[in-house]
Amino acid sequence: MALMRSILLAASQNTWLRENAVNYPFVRRSVSRFMPGESLDAAMEAARGLEQKKIASVFTNLGENVKDRAEASQVTEHYLEVLRRIRESGLNAEVSVKLTQLGLDLSPDFCFENLDRIIAQEKKNAIAWVDMEASPYVDATLDLYKRALAKYPNTGICLQAYLYRAQKDVEELLPQRPSIRLVKGAYKEPPEVAYPKKQDVDENYFTLASTMMAAQAAGRCRRAAYGTHDVKLIRRLTEHAAQSGFPRSNFEVQMLYGIQREEQERLAREGYRSGVLVAYGTYWYPWFVRRLAERPANLWFMARNLFAS
Repeated sequence: MALMRSILLAASQNTWLRENAVNYPFVRRSVSRFMPGESLDAAMEAARGLEQKKIASVFTNLGENVKDRAEASQVTEHYLEVLRRIRESGLNAEVSVKLTQLGLDLSPDFCFENLDRIIAQEKKNAIAWVDMEASPYVDATLDLYKRALAKYPNTGICLQAYLYRAQKDVEELLPQRPSIRLVKGAYKEPPEVAYPKKQDVDENYFTLASTMMAAQAAGRCRRAAYGTHDVKLIRRLTEHAAQSGFPRSNFEVQMLYGIQREEQERLAREGYRSGVLVAYGTYWYPWFVRRLAERPANLWFMARNLFAS
């Protein structure tokens, strides 16, 4: 599985595959499991269905490493339109943005201007999430996040448990009362940067999550969300929460659209906060392959689509 994950992560960065694989019908059928469609309309329709099950949504328009200022500005305008439509519809939904899609590779200040415009339009009782990307971007992302958090308390950041530095990053953020979404991590990272073994990632995740939970209970973390599809880990965390007297209504799990749907609904039924990241857009290939790498068993699902009529 480790070898397959490495192969898939390498494939996610392959330019030829990105440009050509999207044209194969069986690939497009496979990706439909993880995203409702390429348009914002499709994402909002999915969110309405989730809300009927008391599940919140987080919209993300797929894309990364934008190298053109005009394109980064267009992405910003798109997110402003998303926030407008969320307000008009009354949906329980938020947004999550990648900073390289807002122009981080061009200029941190230009990127922050775009990020600032988006956060300024988010509802004060909701979180505007900043996604995390590969390890070379962590410092720049955290610098801009801290800058945004000082101005907008309702700004959240994604941290990756497979990075050795994650514990230090959590501890440095807590004095600013952040909102944190904790994930395991989905990029190809060298062993000197990230834990190579799943069991080590899982243990670090549990340690970080416990720290975040205690900080939230103490008022040092505005909101903590646990981004994982690992049901065993979720059960371990909910047991820890119960033993700590942590209320279910404050315990939040965020998953991806189409994955562990029964678990998403179970959490919502039992009084936990259940949320789903609803991805959409045309730039889905690298994101999709990273999803396969998180659970290579999904390749069998893709293989079935290859032979489907």
